[in-house]
Amino acid sequence: MAAVDTARAHAQAVLRIRGLALAAAALPAAAAVVLLAGRFTGRIGAPGSPDAAGWDAARWTVCAVAALTLLVAALAARRHRRAVPPQTPAVPLGRAQAPELYRLIDELADRLEVPAPSAVALTPDCDSWLEDVPAPRPRRRRARAAGEAPTAPVLVIGSPFLWWMRAGELRALLAPVVAGTAAAADPEIAAARSFLRALDASLDTASAPGPAGAPGPGGAGPHRRGPAALADRVTDRITRRLLGACRAHAAELERSVAGWASEQARGVDYGLRIAAQEQVGLAYAGWDRLLTRVALPAWRLGRHPAHLNAGVAAALTELSRRDRLADGYGSRLGDRPACDLLEEPGAVDAAVSRLAAELFFGAPASGGWRELEWADYPAEVVDAGWRARAAALQSALDLLAPQARPGAPTLTRLLGRLADGDGERLAAALAARSARTDAPAPLLEPVRTGRDVLVDHVTAMVCCAAVDTAGAVPGLDWLDGPVLLLGEVRRTDLAEPVAQAVEQGQDGPLRAWLDAADVRLEKPVRL
Repeated sequence: MAAVDTARAHAQAVLRIRGLALAAAALPAAAAVVLLAGRFTGRIGAPGSPDAAGWDAARWTVCAVAALTLLVAALAARRHRRAVPPQTPAVPLGRAQAPELYRLIDELADRLEVPAPSAVALTPDCDSWLEDVPAPRPRRRRARAAGEAPTAPVLVIGSPFLWWMRAGELRALLAPVVAGTAAAADPEIAAARSFLRALDASLDTASAPGPAGAPGPGGAGPHRRGPAALADRVTDRITRRLLGACRAHAAELERSVAGWASEQARGVDYGLRIAAQEQVGLAYAGWDRLLTRVALPAWRLGRHPAHLNAGVAAALTELSRRDRLADGYGSRLGDRPACDLLEEPGAVDAAVSRLAAELFFGAPASGGWRELEWADYPAEVVDAGWRARAAALQSALDLLAPQARPGAPTLTRLLGRLADGDGERLAAALAARSARTDAPAPLLEPVRTGRDVLVDHVTAMVCCAAVDTAGAVPGLDWLDGPVLLLGEVRRTDLAEPVAQAVEQGQDGPLRAWLDAADVRLEKPVRL
């Protein structure tokens, strides 16, 4: 139980810092009260005494300092009280939506002898944790007065785990997370965490402007001026000093709580948890690849795949079949998947997938989101994306033409411009257009050069020509996203000849590829 004692010791240290701050705020007021009481009782600086003038000066000085200190403390307390800790965007999962999942978690909590989480939520991430839900202040005061334990936190589960892991693996993975509710129920640890969250939230609120640059929700903001701005700077300084004083204790507190939870969960499915941890790394890799290679092209067109979690299961299944490092993973697919613990996995998947689009991409460039089924992906994302990029490339070619004359959208024209050394100019024109029209996705996509953009657009033009003249079809690969299928075979040999044509102006290898695929260069591409 060393971890328990260590966690409580660091929580008590945080609370002592809070108490010292309150004492420092009250000390001048206490001194002022003593001086005023001495004046009225005649014991300190009585009227007519030789030292009365000196004590009167000291009395007024201390009273002024006390009033200023109490004002600053009240402003800081008001900021901390009004600050709302940020909540992780997640899809709440009611007990009626997942009775078997709740039963699994309740049984796990009973076995660990800890309080069960108050609720369950799913987030589009490969992690799981407990998140405290701040209760209204009147409710917290009533609970403290009645001696009740704090409200149990919400269990947030990464949605890819439910679709990729088996039910037993999920139980083993969640054991140390659920064990953390014991620390959340400890009054001292809960109070220390609440104090730290209020400090963090007050700084976040102060730096976050409201609508149209207005002050943030806590009343602070970067556009306040005059006395209000001075008060903000003072309270921010106090908050930062408090956080600095608590930083080491807060880190050790959370480390000790994690060790405490790990000790409690050690006897629950320990061997299976080791195997489940391997699946966490695999799920993270598959989820990241699905978002960047598959979902992002659809999001750019205003479509959001409705079943991303089912997609990550398909992607990881494909990886287990394709990658020799994943040998043996396919054998576990016969066990019951954790998503079977949900009453309606499809509806939950759709809600989480919509949240993923809003979190990782934002709002679509035009209109609202339109739901997309995987069966429609090749036609509505792959083919549409290729033709949108081909049209953009055609516009860039028209701009570089003499007198900006529009020409036919043919590969003959494109390859001629590349062979003439116009790749740099085309890349610059496409990069400028992309910066104007494409919504950035910094969380998913690295910064691309103009040459990378040109390679992407030339590839799209070639794929459109192959579809129009050579009988090729657009396809979806769960690991690589949009692909070109010729004769029902995926063509992976197009990248190198396109790169040579763009970077070196050598169109010979690309022409040879087009001839071998029976693609007609002179026929206009349908845009």
